[in-house]
Amino acid sequence: MQFASLGSGSAGNSFVVKQNKSLLMVDCGFAIQDVVSRLDRLNETPESITGILLTHEHEDHVKGAFKLANKFKIPIWLSYGTYKMCEKHMIKSYEIDFHMIDSHNAFEIEDFTVQPFPVPHDAREPTQFTLSDGNRKLGILTDTGSSTPHIENMLQHLDALIIEFNHDLNLLESSEYTFSLKKRISGKLGHLDNQTAADILGKIQFKQLKHLVAAHLSEKNNTENLVKEAIVGKIGCERDWIKIATQADGTSWQVI
Repeated sequence: MQFASLGSGSAGNSFVVKQNKSLLMVDCGFAIQDVVSRLDRLNETPESITGILLTHEHEDHVKGAFKLANKFKIPIWLSYGTYKMCEKHMIKSYEIDFHMIDSHNAFEIEDFTVQPFPVPHDAREPTQFTLSDGNRKLGILTDTGSSTPHIENMLQHLDALIIEFNHDLNLLESSEYTFSLKKRISGKLGHLDNQTAADILGKIQFKQLKHLVAAHLSEKNNTENLVKEAIVGKIGCERDWIKIATQADGTSWQVI
C-alpha cells in the first residue's frame, strides 16, 4: 500500500492511495490538465483511477473532479450534502456514477475498506477518511476547524497519517486578511492551526506510525519550520521524519 499528494494548499488538494491495481483519488482540486501532469509525476494516468472520494464541496477540493470523472468514466463517492452543494458543477450531459455515503459507515472499493468520519468544517456534510487494505491503514484529516473525540478515535493505530497544519495563529493574526476571514479560518469550523493539530497528534497512539505528512499549509500564514517545531515539540520525533505536502509538488509515493 502506498500514497502520495498531488499537491496540497489553498490553491488545490488531491491525494492518491494505491494497492495492487486499485488507485483511489481523495479530492480533486486541480483543473483536469493539471491533474494529468501531476499524476504523470507519479507515473500514473487518469485511466488507472478506480474511484474518487470527495471530502466536501469547496473549490480547492472539487475543481476538476466532475470533468475528470466524466471524461475517464471514474465513479465518485461522496456524502449527500456534498453532492447537493456540487450540483452547480455538474453539466447535464455528464454521465457520472455517483455513490452516496453515510459518514459513519465503512464501504469497500476493490482492495480498500474506506471508513468515512464527520468533521467540523464550514461545509454542508464534510467527511474525512481512513483507508485500509486489511493490513495497513492510512488516515487523512484536513479541513476541520477543531478536533472531536470521534476524530481522535478514528485516527488511532494508523500506519500513516496525513494531517492539516494550516496556519500559525500569530502569523494569521498579524496578516492582512480581513477580520471576518481570520475568524473563519481560526474558528471551530475553519482550519487547524499548528498547535491544535500537534495536540491531536499527542492524543493518538502512533507507535506503529511509519509516515506523518503535514498538509494544507497556508502559503501566507505558515512555514514548514513552524510546522515541524510544533510537531517535534509535541511528540519528540526527528524533524527529518516529518514530510510536508507542498502546493506545487505534493509528495512522492510513500510506501507503508
